[in-house]
Amino acid sequence: MASRGNFSNRIGFIAAAAGSAVGLGNIWRFPYETGENGGAAFLLIYLICMVLIGFPVMVGEISIGRHTQLNAFGAYKKLGGQKWGLLGYWGILSAIMFLSVYNVIAGWAFAYFIQIIGGLLAHTKDFGSHFTNQIADVSDLFFYSLGFMAITAFIVSRGIQKGIETASKVLMPALFIMLLGLIGYSFTLPNAMDGVQYYLVPELSEITVKTVYDALGQAFFSLSLGMAALVTYGSYISKNENIVSSAALVTITDTAVAFLAGLLIFPMVFSQGLSPSEGPGLVFVVLPGIFASLGLMGPIIGALFFLLLCFAALTSTISLLEIPVTFLVDEKKFSRTKVVLGTALLVFLIGIPSMLSQGAVDFFSNFLFYEGKTKAVLDIVFDIFSDVGLPLGGFLMTIFIISKWKMKNFNQELATGNPTYMGSFMQKYLNFILTYFAPAFLGIMFVLTILKKFFDISFF
Repeated sequence: MASRGNFSNRIGFIAAAAGSAVGLGNIWRFPYETGENGGAAFLLIYLICMVLIGFPVMVGEISIGRHTQLNAFGAYKKLGGQKWGLLGYWGILSAIMFLSVYNVIAGWAFAYFIQIIGGLLAHTKDFGSHFTNQIADVSDLFFYSLGFMAITAFIVSRGIQKGIETASKVLMPALFIMLLGLIGYSFTLPNAMDGVQYYLVPELSEITVKTVYDALGQAFFSLSLGMAALVTYGSYISKNENIVSSAALVTITDTAVAFLAGLLIFPMVFSQGLSPSEGPGLVFVVLPGIFASLGLMGPIIGALFFLLLCFAALTSTISLLEIPVTFLVDEKKFSRTKVVLGTALLVFLIGIPSMLSQGAVDFFSNFLFYEGKTKAVLDIVFDIFSDVGLPLGGFLMTIFIISKWKMKNFNQELATGNPTYMGSFMQKYLNFILTYFAPAFLGIMFVLTILKKFFDISFF
């Protein structure tokens, strides 16, 4: 049997789990979601969602993984039987599909980094057109995305300690250092404090049902919940570790990166008198234009930003690839190296239609019509495996703990390595959230998403 390995210590797990959580969701998606939803109002609701839903669901996933010391399928099957094993399969499938499009977007970031340091963006006048042409130019993106997947595969092939843990311990501190340095610079720009005010001073009138809906979706996307990533990582930690405090630190780290990303981007946006509600193009269209306006510092700041984005993406692609790898090593007893190479190649090939769907091939770019518009393959994968799949996975995980594993066993697992847990406020809090609040909230979110996405029925 192939050796599974383990994280060497608590810091190793926290760095890796935080790396799994920190990614494009923090630095690409969070700022544009915030800009589209009223700035500080969205930030406030997002923080509440992280505490009320994100943190408890994370504790649940980690506890299932550590208790069984198995992959997602093996864990749910061991505790709940063959039928519940299907939930593990869903998580593994979600990870594969999610990684297939995540790697494409990571390729965009990698392309921008290379182009900035090579001076190719220095004379660009229309960054909107450049972005549209860039993501449609598969002759370039094929190699950028392939290179990104190759780096991911190399790290995962080295195992838990030598690969994932070592990389996370390097990437996470580097990510924070770059973020803080770029924030310091952004604060020196004219009108930067207008952006800070927009981001930190909430207008409560901006809070709507849509704000709550989008904030919860962002929390799940950002924390990598609902797709078995933390069940997988939880299976590699010691029984002596305190799951509750470790999950709290991971949640805080992930939230801090998202918060700092906003603190970097909005001062830059407001310094140029631009609108923060630019949607997904905020990072790839608006920011390159800002970097170009900064004179001699522009290429340096731009290169650092897109290197930061690449680092954040890499910590997530590592965890996403590890999910199917752990499944195959556990269940099929294959060697890690062969599994990693085969899985990485398969995921890359699955992602090619998404890569081609951004203007390169009309068939994939206009694949289906729903939600009142034509959808590209990349958008469809996000809709199914992110917007719909993540709350579904989280909802079913809470139902699994309540109805099959039982709260008694859940509490006993959390008490292992945490002798003060039983009878504490934290026990009462987690039990209430996972028994009542989380399943109700996630169930409603899942139904609303299905109605909105596929039946064009929206209540907000």
